[in-house]
Amino acid sequence: MKAFHQDNSAGPKIVTVVGPECTGKTDLSTFLAAHFQTVWVPEYARAYLNKLNHPYDVADLTKIAHGQVRLEEEWMSDARRVLICDTNLLVIKIWSEAKYGSCDPEILRLHQSRRYDLLLLTHTDVPWENDPQREHPDKREHFMGLYRDEVYASGVPVVEISGDRAARQAKAIDAIQKLLDRP
Repeated sequence: MKAFHQDNSAGPKIVTVVGPECTGKTDLSTFLAAHFQTVWVPEYARAYLNKLNHPYDVADLTKIAHGQVRLEEEWMSDARRVLICDTNLLVIKIWSEAKYGSCDPEILRLHQSRRYDLLLLTHTDVPWENDPQREHPDKREHFMGLYRDEVYASGVPVVEISGDRAARQAKAIDAIQKLLDRP
C-alpha cells in the first residue's frame, strides 16, 4: 500500500519517527527538532489519554487520529525546512489492529491521505521504561516486525535507528541532512 501521496514539494520536508512503544521516539524527536532548529509534533495520544477518565476504546482511537493530523497541520507553518513528527497514524493503525483486530476505515483513510518524506524506524534496543500508557513490554519484537513490514510497504524512504543514544542521533541527523540536501 503506497499510503503517503500528498504533494508538499514547496513546504517543509516531513520526517516521522515511528516504532514500537518505548523505543526512544520522543527523545529522538525533541533532539532532532533542536538540532535542525525547527518544531516537532508531539504524540497527541499521550495528552488525550492523560485526560481520559475511563479506559480507551476503539472510538477514542479515531479521535486520537484526528487530533494527530490536526497537530501536524498546525505545526507545519512553524517548521523550518523540516517538520519532525513524534509518531503518525501508522502507530494508531497497528495498535488498533493488534488490540481490536481491525482498524476504523476513517483512520485508514486519514493515514492514506498523509504524506511523509522520511520514516525513522526506532528499534527496541533501548531499555523498557514503565509508564501507565504502555501495555506490552513482552511484545516489543512482535510489534517491531509489524512496524518494519508497514514502513517498507509504504514506499516512503526508511532509515532504521538503533544503538546507543549518540549513534541514534548521528544516524538520524545524517538521514535528515541527506533528505534536505536533495534538490
